[in-house]
Amino acid sequence: MSNQIYTQATQPPNAYNPYQQQQPSPQHQSPYGAPPQQFNQQPPQQQFQSPQSPPQSYMAEKATPPMQYQQPQPMQGMTVAPGGGNRNVKNLPMDGDGREWSHGLCDCCSDAGTCILAWCCPCIVYAQNKQRYEYLTSRGIPDPERGGSGCTGDCWVHGLITGCFGLGWVMQIGTRGSIRSRYRIKGSGCGDCCAAWCCTPCELTQESRELELEEKSFGR
Repeated sequence: MSNQIYTQATQPPNAYNPYQQQQPSPQHQSPYGAPPQQFNQQPPQQQFQSPQSPPQSYMAEKATPPMQYQQPQPMQGMTVAPGGGNRNVKNLPMDGDGREWSHGLCDCCSDAGTCILAWCCPCIVYAQNKQRYEYLTSRGIPDPERGGSGCTGDCWVHGLITGCFGLGWVMQIGTRGSIRSRYRIKGSGCGDCCAAWCCTPCELTQESRELELEEKSFGR
């Protein structure tokens, strides 16, 4: 104890004393009386988040190509009516203008009964053909009477005009054009006029056989 007091008394004021706690210099002192604490603060690190993967259902939709539906195409030359009848039974080739008649104009002898009736009474065959065509067009099924007896108003008008003026064939032009349009058969109004005028029985028989092919395709 005496040595400590002696040492403090004999040392100059600026001498280093290991027993004396050193005070911080005024230039480093904090105005609040205590030295500021220094913290080693590191800059915040940016966190990168990977983009969320899309749901599996979405990936499946993207991986699977959309299904394409294609309507079935009919066979070449075949034309099926809405009611189920085939309008090209012989599957004749068709182009942009249509197809040919299923039977030729001079092939009327293959249906001798219709041909003979058309020679004797063309008004009856004309009326039957018109009734069968209208029945197919309006109802989509064959006429169960197959034109009936033919003694209808159309028959009487045709017979009257033929007997008085010899122009009953003019009425056949419109019916022939309608039948051609239904079956997409090549031709024109001028051709229909020539066929009805020059060869009435053959023209009527040709139309009757064309209608008969569609009627038989119904299986009735």
